[in-house]
Formats: sequence, C-alpha cells, structure tokens
Amino acid sequence: MTSADTDPLASPSPLAGLEDAELVQRMTARRQDAVAELYRRYASLLLGVARKILGTTRDAEEVVQETFVQAWEQADQYDRRRASPSTWLVMIARSRAIDLLRSREVRDRTAAEAGKETRDLHTSPEGARAVWYEERRERVRSALNELPTEQKEVLELAFYQGMTQREIARETDTPLGTVKTRTLLAMKKLRRELRQEIRELL
Repeated sequence: MTSADTDPLASPSPLAGLEDAELVQRMTARRQDAVAELYRRYASLLLGVARKILGTTRDAEEVVQETFVQAWEQADQYDRRRASPSTWLVMIARSRAIDLLRSREVRDRTAAEAGKETRDLHTSPEGARAVWYEERRERVRSALNELPTEQKEVLELAFYQGMTQREIARETDTPLGTVKTRTLLAMKKLRRELRQEIRELL
C-alpha cells in the first residue's frame, strides 16, 4: 500500500485546478470533495493560527476540524466581496480558537486558582487579593460578552491577537474609520458597565 493510499492529502485531487471561491460554491451544493480540497490547501495554515492562540497542538487540531465543519454548514453565507476564502477560514479559526481559549483553558485555570485561593483566603492576604482580582476579571469578561458582536470582535482581535486598528481593518475587510468607531463605542460601554470596578481601583 502506498502513502497515497493511506493519506488522502497525498493523492492528487481532481479539484486541484479550481479557484478557492469555486470550491466554496460547490460546498453550497453539498459537495464533500470541495471541502476536502479546501482542507488540503489550508489545514496547515489554520493549524498554525490556532496553535499560536491556544499553545497546544491537540486543541488546535480540534479548532481546525470545527472550522471546516462551520465552513461546510455556512458556505451559503460566504460573501466573496468581503473576504477571500482563505481569510474567511482564518477568521472562523481565530474565532473558534478564542472561544476555546476562553471557555476551556481560562475557565479551567480560573476554577483551579479560585479553589486554591478560597482555601487560603483566611490565612493569606495575598490569597484574598487574588480572589478579589479574579472577581474583577470575571466581571470584565462578562461585560465584554455583552457587547454587540462587531464591537466585541475588534476588541478581541486587539487584546487577544495584539492587532492594531489598521491590521484589524485589513483582516476583517472593514473600513478603518468603522473599526475606530466600533472600538470607541465598545470602550465607552465597558467604562459604563465597569464604573464600579474602576472606582475600586482608584
């Protein structure tokens, strides 16, 4: 048995000559060979994107699988005027990775730290301060989740990915002025929602 028999990515694809956008169009017709060809082209790229965010290959591989499942399910929503297929896939992968980072790693780590800090609360001033800071962080996360999707997106790309507003504009195919406006509105709303936390820090 040859390597091409065991590895589907090693064998030639009859769709290799098609443009990415044509493959997405074929996905809307439920052509599984189209999503397989996109996987062949971009799985490694998406794995690198997800691994950079999550830090582990195992979680990154899960994100890649979820990315192509979502792309398959939402192929009819793809708009080639807003982004290329590769950018569309990267944005899905980043969103999935950030969600996983927040819902798994951060939540699990927070739960473990909170458990330890609670045990030390009555004997350690540092433990009490750590619990207080964790409560503030949780409030910030909650306020962030209450933002409109487009405002939340620009903050997540800025804070989690370290992108500048100009980079966010290019990545999301959004005018720079719109990115700046969304950022300003999001920060104003966060300040209103977190005014108690801000007073406690002063």
